[in-house]
Amino acid sequence: MSIKNSLPVTPHKILIIRLSAIGDVVRTLPALRALRSTFPSSYIAWVVEENAQDLLQGHPDLNRLLVFKRKKLRRGFRSIGEFFSSCGELLDFLRELRRERFDLVLDFHGILKSGVISFLSGSPLRVGWGRGYTKEGNFLFNNYHVELSTSAMSRFERNLMFIRFLGINGVEQEPIIPITDGDKVYIEHFFKEQGLPNHTPLIAIHPGTSLKTSYKRWETSSYATVADMLIEKIHASIVWTWGGGELAMVEDIVKGMRQRSTIACKTENLRQLAELFRRCDLFVGCDSGPMHIASLVKTPVVVLFGPTDPVVNAPYQNNPHLVLRKDLPCSPCRKRNCESVECMRMITPDEVCNAAITLLKERVAYRTS
Repeated sequence: MSIKNSLPVTPHKILIIRLSAIGDVVRTLPALRALRSTFPSSYIAWVVEENAQDLLQGHPDLNRLLVFKRKKLRRGFRSIGEFFSSCGELLDFLRELRRERFDLVLDFHGILKSGVISFLSGSPLRVGWGRGYTKEGNFLFNNYHVELSTSAMSRFERNLMFIRFLGINGVEQEPIIPITDGDKVYIEHFFKEQGLPNHTPLIAIHPGTSLKTSYKRWETSSYATVADMLIEKIHASIVWTWGGGELAMVEDIVKGMRQRSTIACKTENLRQLAELFRRCDLFVGCDSGPMHIASLVKTPVVVLFGPTDPVVNAPYQNNPHLVLRKDLPCSPCRKRNCESVECMRMITPDEVCNAAITLLKERVAYRTS
């Protein structure tokens, strides 16, 4: 990796731009931890969109969180009655951004929107990815660029490489998801109400993905089968987690099971989901934001990869995990309308069950039948 026009800089006010998605914000948290460890006295702010702000609110490594209300602004700009108020709200956001007078901007996102925010911040030092690693002309808005020698690395590692020009070569302290006492009480109440865990180990299974990436999902019948197998073989307790629009899917999975399992409560924010995962002995699911959250709170992860790249999207490297995938000529790909999704269907419940048991042997004691 090299940075064009090397930057000898000791930043006083740093702005991070990583707007979304949930998994990508999670994968930027180790870089935030490294920045705070290296510059304990610096003022660090972060621009994020609404869907991932829960992960950053009250974060001890941040001095300020700036929320770019994309969904609200988009609705407003499409409405005649709200158009002018939305324009005013956007201008207020940009004025507040410039008022901070950041001397260094780190644009981890690499799209047009993040590039415009970086440029309009007024910072004299705006660092982004090189042309080959950005979209929508983002590189035009930043005046220093990080070039990578290879793209074959996880996003966790890539984000840490992005800040190496500041003399940062790794993470000395583990990254943080700021789970509050209130979040812990909320999940504790759910666990007590449901009598969890009924048995050890306690396994969280998250079958969903975002609606835009439903092509990454495993078959619901296979999830039901593997849950039954884990209950019958190792007397596990299973809790099904879910997000927006996924409850009906989880209910169908539970109806298709032979054994009893538990559907998780509705989590009011992503920190509560993190706390639920933290209390579990294992996470099972596909490539998703919740999978990355589980890996960051030190819950061992069994992750099923199909169309997405298992290297780029690997779980946090400092956490135990096993990756399951089939090496097909067409995988990885970005074919969202694939009719067969053979790369996911070829993963069997037996393989997932065996991977779960392998990881659990290192985590908890359990009884086999």
